[in-house]
Amino acid sequence: MDELLPRYSVGTSATSLDFAELFGNRRPVTLEIGFGNGDATWQMAQKHPLENYIGVEVHQPGVGHLLLKLEEHGIDNVRIACEDGVEFLRNRIADKSLDGFRLYFPDPWPKKRHHKRRIIQPAFVNLLAEKMAAGGIVHLATDWHNYAEHMLEVLQQNPAFENLSETNEYCIRPAWRPLTKYEKRGQRLGHGVYDLLFLRRS
Repeated sequence: MDELLPRYSVGTSATSLDFAELFGNRRPVTLEIGFGNGDATWQMAQKHPLENYIGVEVHQPGVGHLLLKLEEHGIDNVRIACEDGVEFLRNRIADKSLDGFRLYFPDPWPKKRHHKRRIIQPAFVNLLAEKMAAGGIVHLATDWHNYAEHMLEVLQQNPAFENLSETNEYCIRPAWRPLTKYEKRGQRLGHGVYDLLFLRRS
């Protein structure tokens, strides 16, 4: 954390990030909130070197794991923020600037009284719509069917987004999303896996 995070951190500021300054280029930028141990993050970045990635995570062991992988594989198209994902999106991301958004296997808060704590809520999706560029792709994945239904309902109700599913429900896992630790654990428990892909309309 002491040696590598300064190299990969987005830094602290009260203003929106300048992606060209942050990465040294004007390539498309994807934001991932809650990257866990970062395995999916570094694998996506390694396979797509002409795209830039910002990962947000507050769990320091996960951040440390990702930092080690970035260093090990010589990956330089990832930057990291160690702060609350919603506040980061609201305060550090300029409007209409993101080409992609990823949220993989977030805490499902399965008890009904805790559903309000789920990150995918109408207000969050409204905020996301402000930050996404036209044509940008939102990709969500969960192994909790109830949460998948909730995600689908919230996104379907927002006119800024178009479901890319042929059935207007869920999609087959796209090639760019690696299998994650939580996904494998869910499969061992007999859970289904649900991918949602939505396009930011013009």
